[in-house]
Amino acid sequence: MPLRFAPAPAPARQSVLSALDSGAGPGPARLRPELALPVHEITGVSRQGPPRTGLTGWRFLLAPVPAAPAPDGKSAAPGPSSPPPLSAAETMPTADGWAFAHFRGGPYVSATLRALDQAEGLPLPYQPRLLSVPELYMLTLWLHSVPDADPAAHFPDAADLVIPLAPAPPGIASHQPQRVDTLLPLLTHRLRSVPLIGA
Repeated sequence: MPLRFAPAPAPARQSVLSALDSGAGPGPARLRPELALPVHEITGVSRQGPPRTGLTGWRFLLAPVPAAPAPDGKSAAPGPSSPPPLSAAETMPTADGWAFAHFRGGPYVSATLRALDQAEGLPLPYQPRLLSVPELYMLTLWLHSVPDADPAAHFPDAADLVIPLAPAPPGIASHQPQRVDTLLPLLTHRLRSVPLIGA
């Protein structure tokens, strides 16, 4: 079932385009925003009472701009094969709207692409988001079960799915889709079993 990507705020996308046009992007290749995902952060998982979530930004996965055809209309001869750059651009909310924050690389970018491929094979439609668990240095693909929901709102529903991205914390299997009501108790147990620094 196809995923239903929520449209990113136009000022957020424009801030990424401006950063790319300025030459600040990663690598020598020209890049463009390909996919956009709202980034939510969940906190208070280990405390008494319900945890809290909030929208902290939008992440744009970047793809190389296709090479322009040669003047004679033929495609340019292929060069040495190399994987496309795996990178992303982060934006953050500001008092005036949205602003470019930074470019990001690393394993979570490729893990996000892998998780999106996994999610495309699921039988129900979902709205894809990213859900960060900063207390565990963990990032998940959050598949919200209301595909047309406001991407800035909603605490994860019990029936929502999450796919922990690799690398996941010890004891949590990466790239194994789980219901939120299954994963949250596991996160709580994991956090409460970590000794406090200086204790």
